[in-house]
Amino acid sequence: MNQEGSAFEEFNAKLREVGGRVYHDKHAFHIAMNQGRLSRNQIRGWIANRFYYQRNIPLKDAAILSNCPLRDVRRMWIHRILDHDGTEIDGGGIGAWLRLGEAAGLARDELLDNRHLLPGVRFAVDAYVNFARMKPWPVAIASSLTELFAPDLMQTRLAAFKKFYPWIAPEGLDYFGRRISQARRDSDEALEIVLKYCDTPELQDEAVRALEFKCNLLWSILDSIDHGYTNH
Repeated sequence: MNQEGSAFEEFNAKLREVGGRVYHDKHAFHIAMNQGRLSRNQIRGWIANRFYYQRNIPLKDAAILSNCPLRDVRRMWIHRILDHDGTEIDGGGIGAWLRLGEAAGLARDELLDNRHLLPGVRFAVDAYVNFARMKPWPVAIASSLTELFAPDLMQTRLAAFKKFYPWIAPEGLDYFGRRISQARRDSDEALEIVLKYCDTPELQDEAVRALEFKCNLLWSILDSIDHGYTNH
């Protein structure tokens, strides 16, 4: 392997190492969820707060698009907005998450008006959108590479919800099933872009830090939810 190829592989390995070290599947709240130890109130609190993250994903992706001057990259990236917003009123990932909330006993208005939203979750999600607006577009894309680690988490979560939380109507679990395949596709696309356009040591270091930032942000969201709903 030549020197350029070696640097490429090292960069790829550094990105993947971040997930093994700090991805939020290791958070105590997620572990408890997957072991069936959460109460109905905790599950509903997680669904309601995580919805704020879900509804802001298209804003994050639109911010990336607005900063990207390359048509080929924009054409590759733009489907993510429709994946979450959908092409119909109840379509996309946002519609699927609303159905998850309803299946868990949350009225749609409870999610849409943010009445259960915790300040720490709002702060973390808003910081993510601002990060995408302010950072160079390849670095902002690198922050989305948490999708590299999402399929396994989604499979584990889907199995756990079916086994331990049968009070949630099965049709509400559609979001988790669809994201298993979408996250694989999306992470492959994002990784291709990051490896191609983060082409200096400085940009590569920024990309790794961006992914660490996103992992820490997801961890902070769970910290807030854990604090807000444990023993309540």
